[in-house]
Amino acid sequence: MKVCVAGLWHLGTVTAACLASGGHKVVGWDANEQTIEALARNEPPVSEPGLADLVTRVAEEGRLRFTADAADALRDAEIVWIAYDTPVDDDDSADVDFVLRSVESILPHVATGALVLISSQLPVGSTGELERRAAGRGVSFGYSPENLRLGKAIETFTKPDRVVAGVRDERDRPRVAELLAPFTARIEWMSVESAEMTKHALNAFLATSVAFINEIAAICEQVGADAREVERGLKSEPRIGPKAYLGPGGAFAGGTLARDVVFLSALGREHGVPTNLISGVKASNDAHRGWAARRLRDLVGELAGVRIAVWGLTYKPGTDTLRRSSAIELCRWLVGEGARVAAHDPAVKSIDVTGVALFGDPLEAARGASALVVMTEWPEYRTIAGDSIANALGGRKIILDANRFLSGQLAENQSVVYATVGKAL
Repeated sequence: MKVCVAGLWHLGTVTAACLASGGHKVVGWDANEQTIEALARNEPPVSEPGLADLVTRVAEEGRLRFTADAADALRDAEIVWIAYDTPVDDDDSADVDFVLRSVESILPHVATGALVLISSQLPVGSTGELERRAAGRGVSFGYSPENLRLGKAIETFTKPDRVVAGVRDERDRPRVAELLAPFTARIEWMSVESAEMTKHALNAFLATSVAFINEIAAICEQVGADAREVERGLKSEPRIGPKAYLGPGGAFAGGTLARDVVFLSALGREHGVPTNLISGVKASNDAHRGWAARRLRDLVGELAGVRIAVWGLTYKPGTDTLRRSSAIELCRWLVGEGARVAAHDPAVKSIDVTGVALFGDPLEAARGASALVVMTEWPEYRTIAGDSIANALGGRKIILDANRFLSGQLAENQSVVYATVGKAL
């Protein structure tokens, strides 16, 4: 099939490359010429394992090209896949108008009879709004929520458990099925609005699970229980199951889950529907984001002039994105408290945070620090012996590891104070 993917940040670039790998003829379009020039040099906008190699391969095979010319990109496209990553501000509010304006700007170039398939993270009703703006153009619309995960995006696109697809016109089902055939035949068909709502509900459920177990973990820290043992008790219950999103640890970050919680809360207010549970999820998660800061105050005390090491700065391992990173938020807070911050991250070569010293070696960052905070779970950190970490630290040798990522090296090390979410010291 001839496909145009509009919007070439993380979601769009992965979508375009994967569709091309499935045998489709794909044109990636973005209005930002710098983005197009970078992709022409095989420099994806966000680091994602395997993405640069995949883009190179399918481009060399003639199945993928990039352009900033909308007329050129859309001229022959049977399907226009809208894949803008919806911008989210520091309060988890999404810039929906940016996506709607971007789509509206290309509608004059969409071929008559084409299907516009939206995957951008938008509130329910957005597809209907775009349909109204496209009235009379002979274009149909559908919605298929994205389900990518940073660091595993190619795998989740090409080997999905299932795909949710909402179409307005039943005649569009065969086209969507053909589009997805290289990757899956399991499609959950539903209305457009139900597909939009499924995305909100899924992320809100996952967010609720994270906030729930972290509240349980906070109580465990005070009463001597171990939240990981409680987790095991929950997941062994058949009504919950082993894949439940119930791992005590850091707060969810990045804006993905929070955005849909905010969408649903806003929809509740708009329609006069109480959303006490959903609205409370964000407040609970925001409170838990302060876990590391609270623990540092409890264990270190006054932070002014104290050296604190931070391992991992990116939003997730396997990527180089720093936007909405909890580690960056912690670094800024530490600097504001007067601490001397020494940081390491294998994917970060420079950092625009005044007062944070970036080291090329994790042990050098930890050298002489009163506390080490493990933030991003890079596999490289598990190769460092626990004794080496302990010997590098100074003072009480305090280590904060919310998710117990380094428990294999440190949990039994008597020379360190090893603090984790959900377990008393």
